[in-house]
Amino acid sequence: MRRIPSPPEVAAVCWARGRVWRGGTESREVLQVKSMGIHGLMSYVGEHKQFFTDLQLRNTKIIIDGNNLFHRLYFESNLDLQHGGDYDSFTDIVHKFFETLSICRIYPYVVLDGGCDLSDKKFVTLKERARDKIQVAYSISRGGGGSVLPLLTREVFKQALTKLEVPFVQCFSEADRDIMSLANHWNCPVLTLDSDFCIFDLKAGYCPLNYFQWRNLCTCEGTLDCYIPARCFSLERLCSHFSHMNKALLPLFAVMNGNDYINLPALETFFSKVRLPVGGSGWRGRKHVRIQGLLNWLSRFADPTEAIDNVLKYLKKHEREEIRELLCASMEEYEQSDVNLEDFFQNGNFDSQVTRKLELPQWMLEALAKGHLSPFISDALLLRRTILHVQVENMQRRSAHTVALPIRQVIYGLLLNASQNSEVTSPSKQSNKLPIVREFDRSQKTLKKSFVPTTMLPRNFCEDHRPLATLTEVPRSDRLKLLLETLGVKASILQPIPSPLWLPVAVTCYWMRYSEPKVKLHHLQALLLGMVFGELYKTTTSSPDPAVFHVKDKMIYDQFLKWKEKNFQKLLDLDTAHTFCQWQCCLQMGLHLNQLLSTPLPEPDLTRLYCGTLVHRLCKELKSAHGAENLLISSPKMSQLYCDLLHAVKSTVPPDFFQETTKTTKSCKEKNKQATSQAETTRQHGTLEAQPFCDVNNRFASLMVED
Repeated sequence: MRRIPSPPEVAAVCWARGRVWRGGTESREVLQVKSMGIHGLMSYVGEHKQFFTDLQLRNTKIIIDGNNLFHRLYFESNLDLQHGGDYDSFTDIVHKFFETLSICRIYPYVVLDGGCDLSDKKFVTLKERARDKIQVAYSISRGGGGSVLPLLTREVFKQALTKLEVPFVQCFSEADRDIMSLANHWNCPVLTLDSDFCIFDLKAGYCPLNYFQWRNLCTCEGTLDCYIPARCFSLERLCSHFSHMNKALLPLFAVMNGNDYINLPALETFFSKVRLPVGGSGWRGRKHVRIQGLLNWLSRFADPTEAIDNVLKYLKKHEREEIRELLCASMEEYEQSDVNLEDFFQNGNFDSQVTRKLELPQWMLEALAKGHLSPFISDALLLRRTILHVQVENMQRRSAHTVALPIRQVIYGLLLNASQNSEVTSPSKQSNKLPIVREFDRSQKTLKKSFVPTTMLPRNFCEDHRPLATLTEVPRSDRLKLLLETLGVKASILQPIPSPLWLPVAVTCYWMRYSEPKVKLHHLQALLLGMVFGELYKTTTSSPDPAVFHVKDKMIYDQFLKWKEKNFQKLLDLDTAHTFCQWQCCLQMGLHLNQLLSTPLPEPDLTRLYCGTLVHRLCKELKSAHGAENLLISSPKMSQLYCDLLHAVKSTVPPDFFQETTKTTKSCKEKNKQATSQAETTRQHGTLEAQPFCDVNNRFASLMVED
């Protein structure tokens, strides 16, 4: 009886043939992914020093996997993960890293991943990772372990690179093959921590980040030249160790061992039948045994064709040709790409077969390649789907991203041409005519899909039904009007404020009105004082001019630093964390909308705008004892800045907006004098405040349709 292939097998083979498989009653996503690398290979090669050469890295170009670098720099530096990110400390570390490279005359070129691949071959794994991150974020929120990158880290990293004048490019999907092509063209090493680079045929080798001792700067004997101790993985040494095997066999090894591209029961049948020569003794773990045995087995064959023929002998006859197609197609992912990144870094031109097929406006292609637009934009435009990054928030409440939904809808409208000129005959049909974007976001501790309709745009943004092509030609006044109307802010309230803070203040006004739980006065004060802290940094560290620098400013700045560095002893205040997570979501989408509109408001300096540990500490201090104004009383300039920020935000909400907050933040002494009945009422109010969104009054409820 002929065996019926499982859905993942059929999907994988259809991907290899360039088709989309649809089975059952719903569309199935193709089970093809890559970025996790080869299972167990990094730890395996790490146990074999003979596969590496020691380097004294200096006087060279180096291609850096940007996504890998900013993850590692944040996580290995013991930075805050509970309170929304310490972006200032992260920026300092990024500066130190690239300054160290400069001292050693190492010339970095950073390559960042872009959006999801148009083939969608990694979507299943992206969802799995999103689910895992939700669980990790929950663990962190309860004081447990784990690592979830703060929401704005990537944007902060790009701004730091720009300030340091480090050249970088943002690719249109995963960057691995583009990195390999550029490194081989320039004959320079690659810096990353991705086991796929143990398979790529790199002329100058691959330097794993965990062996790149940039904090341990050394000096060459007899000279003043500095170098960074590093190790370089050698493909030749690996092949030599396995009977001088043909390195063209390594992509087949990667696919068979498991690189997240395929997950076929047929290959497990192969492993159950074949006897793999392990060799030696003491190999730890099943993964290492399989790696060792598979490499030994493959080393018997002259080339991939012969090896594949021998693999297929162990499979059923009706499976063989389909599996051959799949293996060959998957191996192509280890070939060089056609992208000429040298042309981009020298002339600013990014060209590839993929970008030519997209038929996007030239201004948008350039903005994506230069990192002026986020991969969020390309995913929404090309795939009509986004995955929203989870934060360390209150998992009992709605996702912090919910508050920024109306901003995202305007972004989707701009991208997908949701025009008021659309021929719609009735309100009931209107929602059917508007384009829909699938959003994947947290719901409690699970991942949920919602279908989000776009917002209709003003007519002047949809001239000739080509909003994207002509978007940069729309007058700045109209683009600014759309941005401010989306955020519900009048331009006049921003005038007293320094222009770099216009967008953050406009976003804060939006957040104040729609945050749930309701923003309290000490939340707002702490957030604005955090912005003042960023301005204090610029004043006290960037200006040697005595007319600008003031000793009392330095004293205030040092006091803020003490609060920032003070340890948190109690568990995370989940509602406070949730409130500030919502602000970051609003800021993120405000940034994306501002960028899509070609920055009618100046781009804010994210590197010093929000410091999670400081803002949470100030929140506690303000709630218990200190008055916000008293913290800045010795600096008239900073005190005035704070008052201007506070006045601008408070002018957009009713005068009694903080009235309940005032009642619930009395001193402990006053609370103890209250009558028992009044205390009971207060406790009941606190219980109600901690409940999730009430759908009856939820302005977003009709827009969020879960699958």
